[in-house]
Amino acid sequence: MDHTRTPLFTALREHAAKDPVQFHIPGHKKGMGSDPEFREFIGDNALSIDLINIAPLDDLHQPTGVIEEAQKLAADAFGADYTFFSVQGTSGAIMTMILSVCSPGDKIIVPRNVHKSIMSAIIFAGARPIFISPARDSNLGIDHGITTRSVQRALDRHHDAKAVLVINPTYYGICADLKEIVDLVHSYDIPVLVDEAHGVLIHFHEKLPMSAMQAGADMAATSVHKLGGSMTQSSVLNVRSERINQKRVQTIISMLTTTSTSYILLASLDTSRRNLAINGHDIAEKAIGLAKYARAEINSMPGLYCIGEEILGSEATYDYDPTKLTIHVRHLGLTGYETENWLRDHYNIEVELSDMYNILALVTPGDTEDSISKLLTALRDLAEQHHVNEATELVVKIPEIPHLSLTPRDAFYGATEVVPFKESAGRIIAEFIYVYPPGIPILLPGEVISQTNIDYIVDHVEVGLPVKGPEDRSIQFVKVIVEEEAIS
Repeated sequence: MDHTRTPLFTALREHAAKDPVQFHIPGHKKGMGSDPEFREFIGDNALSIDLINIAPLDDLHQPTGVIEEAQKLAADAFGADYTFFSVQGTSGAIMTMILSVCSPGDKIIVPRNVHKSIMSAIIFAGARPIFISPARDSNLGIDHGITTRSVQRALDRHHDAKAVLVINPTYYGICADLKEIVDLVHSYDIPVLVDEAHGVLIHFHEKLPMSAMQAGADMAATSVHKLGGSMTQSSVLNVRSERINQKRVQTIISMLTTTSTSYILLASLDTSRRNLAINGHDIAEKAIGLAKYARAEINSMPGLYCIGEEILGSEATYDYDPTKLTIHVRHLGLTGYETENWLRDHYNIEVELSDMYNILALVTPGDTEDSISKLLTALRDLAEQHHVNEATELVVKIPEIPHLSLTPRDAFYGATEVVPFKESAGRIIAEFIYVYPPGIPILLPGEVISQTNIDYIVDHVEVGLPVKGPEDRSIQFVKVIVEEEAIS
C-alpha cells in the first residue's frame, strides 16, 4: 500500500481550502466564533479542520470513504486485518475489546495489575474476572507481567473463559513471552486481547519487543498518542479476524464513541501512521540510542539505578522496551513522588509518573540530545544533593492482592453505605482506589479491604502520591457494601 498517502488529512485540507459557508456544528465556524485569545494561540489552520462527519469527510461510525481508506492503511502498517480509529483514547479501545467478546456472566482471564478501563469494561459487560497475580519485583516495588505458567493454571481451571487479556509491554516497559502465551491460549481456541497502550513503536523496530499483531494476538488496543506522535486521546484498535467478528467490533466501538468525533484527532492518526510506516524504524532507532546513552549515564550516578537488560531472564521479564527509563530512587532516601516534585521545582522537568520508589521518564521520537542532557544534568544534581545512606533507604512495600468476594458489577451497583476508610478492614469495597498514573487499582469493587491495604494506601496519601477513585477525594471515607445483620 502507498503509505505516503493520507486520505483523511488530505480530504480535510482540500475541504478547508474550498472555504465553504458552514451552517453546521461546530459553532465556532472556522474560528470566527471562538474566543479571540484562544483562536490566536491555536491558529486558523487547526480551527479550519475542526469539522464533523459531513458527506465529503466520511463518518467514523460507519466509514465508507476517506476514514475507511485511512484505517486500511493503518491496518497494513500495524500488521492487522482491520484497524479502528479511536477518539476515546486507548481506554475506549480496551473497553471495545472486552465488550466485543464478553456477555453478562462470562469469564475473562486478566492480570490483577490492569488499567482501570479494563475493570470498567468488565463492570459494563457484567463479566466475571479471573485474576492472575502478576510477577512481583520486591527490589523495585513494582509488578511485571503474567507468566505462561500462570496462564496455563488459569486455563486449566477456567477453560470456558471467553478471552485472556495480556499487558504488553507494562507501563514500565517489561514484557513476558507474548508469542508463547498467545500460542497456549489459542490451543484452547480462546482469543487473546492485548493492552498495548505503551507499545506503538514496537511495531516498527526489531530491537523492541514483539508486538501483539506479530505474536498473533486477536485484538490489541494501541496508544498512538503516547509514543507515536498523534494527538492526545487518539489511539487505534488492531484486530485479527480469525476469532473476532469485525462487524461486532464496529458496532461496539460505535456505541462507545461520541457522534461528534474530532477530525483533528483522526487526522493526527492518519498522518502519524504515515510517519511511522515510512520513518518508524529510523525514529525508533534514534529513541533507542538516546535511551541507551541516558541509561548508562544514570547508572554511573551514585544512588540511582535505571533498569536495563540485566533485569531479563525470568518468565515475566522476557523482554523490555529500552526507551522507558525506570529510575529507582529509594537508595537516595527519596520517594519517587518527592523526586518528581524536585525535578519540577529545580529544573522544570516533568516525568511520566512517579511511584513510591521510582520515576519513569519516556524517551520518544520527540527527544533530542539536548533534552536528554537536561535530564541527566538534573539527575546528577539530585544524586549529589542527597547523600547515600543505607539507614535512610526506604523499605519496599508492595500491596497484597485482595480477595474478590463479589463480581465488580454486583459490587458497583449493590446497596452501599459510607464508612471511615481507616475502619473499613473486612468490608467489601464498592468503588475503585488507584494511583494514577499508572491507573492500576489497589482496590476494586467487590474486593475485601484488608488492614494491609489500608496502611499501604494511607502511606501513599501521606507522601502525596495521586491516589484517586473514591467519591471522597480525601479518602477519609469509602463506599462499601451494606452488611445485613441477623435478625434475633
